[in-house]
Order: sequence, then C-alpha cells, then structure tokens
Amino acid sequence: MNEQLQADSQAAPRALEGVKVLDLSRVLAGPWSTQILADFGADVFKVEQPGKGDDTRGWGPPFLKLPDGSDDPRESAYYLCANRNKRSAAIDIAAPEGAELIRRLAAEADVLVENFKTGGLAKYGLDYASIRAINPAIVYCSITGFGQDGPYAARGGYDFLAQGMGGLMSVTGEADGPPLKVGVAMADLATGMYATVSILAALRHAERTGEGQQIDISLLDTQIAMLANQASSYLVGGVVPGRMGNRHPTVVPYTTFAVTDGTVIIAIGNDSQFRAFCEEMGVAELGSDPRFATASARVINRDAIEEIMRGLVRDQTRDGLIARLEAAGVPVGPVNTVEDVFADPFVEARHTVHRFTRADGVEIPSVAYPGKLSATPADYRYHPPKVGEQTRELLGEWLGLDKAALDALETRGVVKQG
Repeated sequence: MNEQLQADSQAAPRALEGVKVLDLSRVLAGPWSTQILADFGADVFKVEQPGKGDDTRGWGPPFLKLPDGSDDPRESAYYLCANRNKRSAAIDIAAPEGAELIRRLAAEADVLVENFKTGGLAKYGLDYASIRAINPAIVYCSITGFGQDGPYAARGGYDFLAQGMGGLMSVTGEADGPPLKVGVAMADLATGMYATVSILAALRHAERTGEGQQIDISLLDTQIAMLANQASSYLVGGVVPGRMGNRHPTVVPYTTFAVTDGTVIIAIGNDSQFRAFCEEMGVAELGSDPRFATASARVINRDAIEEIMRGLVRDQTRDGLIARLEAAGVPVGPVNTVEDVFADPFVEARHTVHRFTRADGVEIPSVAYPGKLSATPADYRYHPPKVGEQTRELLGEWLGLDKAALDALETRGVVKQG
C-alpha cells in the first residue's frame, strides 16, 4: 500500500515545486517547519555542522538499526521524525569560506530558516540585514525562544521553558498535583506550524510584490497564543485557570472514567449527546433533570453528574461500553498507549505510516503528513539524510560548483561529503 501511495503522490503535482529553502535550523521547531515545506515539494537544503550535524542526531537511544544489527549513533529516532524529504550538506559556517558559501546559497533561495540565538548569525554576515542586501525577495524566518526584541531576547530557549513560562504547565496535571509539561514538545511543534503558515503567507506576498521580509517567531509567543480559550477566559473574565486533570473547564461531562478493565474517555459536547448517554445507560430522567439538562447547569453541578456517571459505568468493560456509546452517538474512546495507536486499524486505513527503504536496505518508518490534499498531496521523496550525504550534489545543483572546486573546499575543511 505504501508503494502505491508513493507512486500516486509522485505522479501528482507538488504545491511547492520550485521553492528553494535554505535550512540553517536544528533540533525541532525549525526542522518541523522545513519538513512540512519539503513534504509539499520544496527543495530543502539542510545545512549541518561537519561531523556532528543536527543536535538531535545524538538524542537517543533509540537509534536506527544498521544492517548488522548495531545502532547508528548519528541517526536517532528523534532526528528521524523531523527531517525527511530534505538533503543535507555539511558546511562549516564559522569558517569565512563557509559563511560565503551560505551567502551564495541565500542568493539562490526563496526561504531561509534559522534558529540561532538572537544576533547569533550577525558575526558571520548571515543575519537578515546582510542576506536581504544580497536577496531582497527572500523570506527569512528566525525562530528563537523569546523573539528578536523584548526583555528576554538574549536568552536561549527550549520547549520546556516555553511550556512553563507560557502558562501551559499551570493548567496541565491533576488539581492537587504539581505542574506538568505535556508529553511531547508542543511549544516547539506549534512554533514549527506557525512558522510554516507565516512562511507561506510571506511567500505569497513576495510573489505579488517581489518584496521579502523577516519572520520573527518565538516559542514563548507561540505558547501564549496556544493557550486559546484559557487565555481568553483570563482576558475576558479575569479567570485564572488551574490544573483540572482530565476535566474540561467549560464542558461537562468531558473526562475519563474507570471501567472494569481500564479507562475510557467520555467527551459529551452538547445537550443532545448528554440525553443520548442517559437513555443508553437507562437513566433517561437525568437528561431533563434541571441540574444537568443544559451545558451551563452541568458545569455548575460538575461533581454531582460525574459521580453519578462513575457509578453507571464502573461495572462496564472498556470495549463493551465504547460499543454501546458509539452506537448511541456519544463521543467515546479508549486511552491508548503509543503501541496501541500503531496497532489500531485506523493507522493502516489512513496510511498514517510511511516506510522508506534506504539503499543499504535499512527501513526508516515515518509518521506521514496528516492533511489529505486531493490535488497536491504530500509526498515522500527522500529518507532523512545522513550528515552531509548530499553535500556535493547540492552545491553542484545550487551553485554550479565542479569537482575541482568541491575537492578544494573539502580539502580545506570548509565542506564535507557524508
């Protein structure tokens, strides 16, 4: 099935065909953004430090298994999740010749993405002002922890800090427990998504006007924006939300319930669903009870209705209750482990996993782009590259460098072929 899906996607037009992206980013937010661009056909030129490469290459175990069964210490699962469809060149940007190569590449690019500390590229002549002087139409996306200005601009930033400083941890966890970060790097991932949207908007502007621009996007700005209704509740009503475990602040019942063999989620979003639940569970009268009949009444009487529901479902099996409530039109589901997720028939039916087979026979699984575009779908052309795997290929394509020029650069340590 994956082979047919890949063949179909290769035959389809690519939405970002012809867009050239110079990717100076590392770790997650920047690579997540450039992977999305690459999935839709952009030519992403990933610049890595010779030898070491992207920081996340060593963020394991687990690591990719080589044909002899040993681990590849530069191919962590973490790195693999955010770097498909790219090609890698190893260039020492700290060397004057390396920085000059980056400037020449930027002159050819439509987009440059970087996540150095604020001002960190200026010493190499690779900051926005320097690159704009070479290529006024370039879309230059700068991803940082705290932005290009403001009181924290000089600080380095990571997802964990953004989750804490941006309020997410204050609303995550049990009411009587400590603040908790989310189990995946949501501030990084959301910043990567917002960066992608911003890049596409800026590209549209550049197409119309020939004018590029700098995008200044930070993890903390993004995390504050991602507070969504919780931020609005504070700004509109002065409500300082706290931790509520699996409960929802304004929708009830919308939480987890224990059953005989595990836990289920019951997520009732409106009054008709609540009445359907009550009828299915043999307590139809609760659907018209003034304490519970409306959404606002259920919020006020949250403890009472949740206690009643716990009694109604505690003797049910997980799968039995899910089947009953699904048939009644009540939103319900299991709390899956990651192993459960990838065993679910949904994953195969929706082509959620794409598997690359590398030239050496190594298989690299990857979670596919989730949006199903009917005319210009995402496709999967390149497995996540090794450090500098396409150094010569890329510099030849983008800059027209011949073998003698590439040999000279490699001899001087400016570039390295992986």
